[in-house]
Amino acid sequence: MNIKERLQPYIQEALAEIYQIKGIETELQKTKPDFEGDFTLVTFPLVKALKKNPDLIATEIGDRLVETVGFIESYNIVKGFLNLKLKDTAFTQCLSSIKEGLECISPKNETVMVEYSSPNTNKPLHLGHIRNNLLGFSVANILKEDGYKVVKTQIINDRGIHICKSMLAWEKLGNGATPESTSTKGDKFVGNYYVEFDKLYKKEVQQLMNEQGLDEESAKKQAPSIIEAQNMLLQWEKSDETVRNLWSMMNAWVYDGFNQTYKRLGVDFDQVQYESNTYLLGKDLIQEGLSRGIFYQKEDGSVWIDLTDEGLDQKLLLRSDGTSVYMTQDLGTAVERFKQNDIQRLIYTVGNEQDYHFQVLFKILKKLGYQWAEHLYHLSYGMVELPDGKMKSREGTVVDADDLMQEMYETAKEKAQELGKLEELTDEEKEKSYETVGLGALKYFILKVDPKKKMLFNPKDSIDFNGNTGPFIQYTYARIQSLLAKAGSRSSSINDSLVLNEYEKDLISLLSDYREVVSKAANTLSPAHIANYVYEVVKTYNAFYQNNPVLNNENQDLKELRIYLSELTAEVIKKCLSLLGIGVVNRM
Repeated sequence: MNIKERLQPYIQEALAEIYQIKGIETELQKTKPDFEGDFTLVTFPLVKALKKNPDLIATEIGDRLVETVGFIESYNIVKGFLNLKLKDTAFTQCLSSIKEGLECISPKNETVMVEYSSPNTNKPLHLGHIRNNLLGFSVANILKEDGYKVVKTQIINDRGIHICKSMLAWEKLGNGATPESTSTKGDKFVGNYYVEFDKLYKKEVQQLMNEQGLDEESAKKQAPSIIEAQNMLLQWEKSDETVRNLWSMMNAWVYDGFNQTYKRLGVDFDQVQYESNTYLLGKDLIQEGLSRGIFYQKEDGSVWIDLTDEGLDQKLLLRSDGTSVYMTQDLGTAVERFKQNDIQRLIYTVGNEQDYHFQVLFKILKKLGYQWAEHLYHLSYGMVELPDGKMKSREGTVVDADDLMQEMYETAKEKAQELGKLEELTDEEKEKSYETVGLGALKYFILKVDPKKKMLFNPKDSIDFNGNTGPFIQYTYARIQSLLAKAGSRSSSINDSLVLNEYEKDLISLLSDYREVVSKAANTLSPAHIANYVYEVVKTYNAFYQNNPVLNNENQDLKELRIYLSELTAEVIKKCLSLLGIGVVNRM
């Protein structure tokens, strides 16, 4: 329990005793630096209910609190704001609850499934996938830290026309090449053929337009390569042995590549599903919906749902040739997940370009009568852009995830060598440090942005050792470790009658907010709350450290307190970074 939470019941008691009112929400915030006090009660929401002057309300509440609450020293009023000054013991006695808050999790009787990553097997992971993976993995960590049971999952988009495009291009152009024979990572190898297909397809479209006078739309439909890819998909759905063997071989190459990327990025999964195993489940649901009159069939055999009365449109669920669309597969997958797992909530981590898709998906599942559809949530996030614009995977202009991680490692290495602070470490320790700092910079830069916002990623800005960056936070942790190593052992108890200064009180107050911030991040599914909180902790600690001698302090009790505050700060930093999937180093 932080100090603010400790104050709230006393404020509610005061309102009940003075005004005989209960349950009115009160806003308690940290007092602004320009005014005397530690916490400020905003009285304006009470004015309407009590029909009294805000200053009078503040005076009556202030008098009652000073009279009844032992740890409140005094109060002052500024234009209706009640500023409460607490006794120093309120802060020193809070230290044990900070430690407890870091170590104790209150379990919730709810299991949440978090889906993230879910790539296509026709291309390697790119910068957009990095944001997706980091966001989903961090949200799963935060939910777990807030007491939920969590199942981390992904569904591999391992079938469909896009997969057939890569397969067809390899058949036409591969000449039997493999990732091993070309020394190419498996997912990149297959992705290269996806790009080659697009080049071939565009060339065919242009030829049809030039030689046969077709308009672009007609040319796109009649290009030989797209017709071949569509036929290959039909053969796949008929379980043609040759097509299935090619599909299995190329997907295995991709999975090997994906796993290497996930390992370096530091994300993992409890379950993995494959669309090739779930799309038929969706087809069964289509038949059920038709028989119940929820869906309808057109003359060409295609199946649709009319959602115009819901403010949406008519949505295709099954093509006229009987092949599935993404919606079909997602319906089947959702039903299977709730059938196979004891989960109460399902969170889809998917970019905001799919907002409409999930609106439709959730509506259909509700119409089919699944009560758990009320507990589906689309964690919609903004796209990642680069200084030179958007990425296009089919044109091969994406920022490759592996290349970006390597670039971050190289940049961290270069910075560390410039500063010359790792000379005493072994080569292995140096390499670990470069990797931790480089990837920490990448992860923090992405996760500190609210998920709903689109973001501009600049690798050079992210690796800066000053400001709101991962390396700045990691550096503060390393500096505290150095201080603690010099301090050695300390007393297990802290003198709670010490006189504290503002820097110490600010730090204690902020550290006590850890659990509240975790809950807020869990409720909003936003790791940005954790990132911004740990940055505030680091800034507050640095101000404390610069203005308070720690080891060179003649007052032994004060020295013990400041060492303990340093320990707690390091623990909070490490916990917060861990929730973001970021490691720490003891030397930088």
